[in-house]
Amino acid sequence: MDASLLQEIVGAIREGSAVPYLGPGALAGVRHTETGAPLPATGDELILALNNGQPMAPRLMYEFPRAAMHVELKRGRVQLTKFLTATYGDGHWTRSAFHDWLRRLAPPYVIDINRDTQLQSLYAATPHTLVVGVARIGGTDFRYKLWRHDGGGYAPATEQDIDPSAPVLFKPHGTPLPQPNYIASDADYVDYITELMGGFAIPGFLKAKRRGMKYVLLGMRLNRDTERMVLSDMIHGCAQPAGWALIREPGDKERRFCRRLGLQVVEASLGELMEPALAAA
Repeated sequence: MDASLLQEIVGAIREGSAVPYLGPGALAGVRHTETGAPLPATGDELILALNNGQPMAPRLMYEFPRAAMHVELKRGRVQLTKFLTATYGDGHWTRSAFHDWLRRLAPPYVIDINRDTQLQSLYAATPHTLVVGVARIGGTDFRYKLWRHDGGGYAPATEQDIDPSAPVLFKPHGTPLPQPNYIASDADYVDYITELMGGFAIPGFLKAKRRGMKYVLLGMRLNRDTERMVLSDMIHGCAQPAGWALIREPGDKERRFCRRLGLQVVEASLGELMEPALAAA
């Protein structure tokens, strides 16, 4: 791997010209401090955790939203929300080495499709804006909730309350904090992606902020349609070329998708990206 290219990517993140887009691989190595169990992050891991460690039918194992829809229909939405909150709201998880590395770069805008709170905890002492994806709610045309963090805690916010200089954390698939909200089941994604395509799932200030930006996909695999559709709309209006996707041993489908979006596939791991900083520590 070309070390100069990795340095270029790190520099783009640090200066804010490239937005980190975090997938499940960013949580590799995170374990429960009491049980030693790994944090469920990938679709397969989440499905197994949702089903008490047992595989589900092959058609449900294909993608987490399918399995989540099955559970929602069988046991109700409340049970799905309880599962995700119990999993990701549990504070007994070790720190992700990747998140520590990323925080030192202090990116002004991060998109994190995971539902955990590691990123939020790293910014807990820093005033920031949190955007959380929501779905299937009444009384509003929008599919997001805005929160303002003053360095001490979160408070609900409107666009008029937002400090334009504060870092922005975007959790499109949800988070347990400060209020449990999740995009999880097929029905959630049908609603969320429809409104994302229509422009109702991203705040106006962020639409302006993201114009012409590059992105760096970190810890993402691009084999599943749902995550690909969310990604395509999240980076709408990006620069061309659109940035980079770090994927170790990418498949043909992933290469074609990245080519269509204008993302350069970089065959490197997160460890290789972080290596210079870790060596100097």
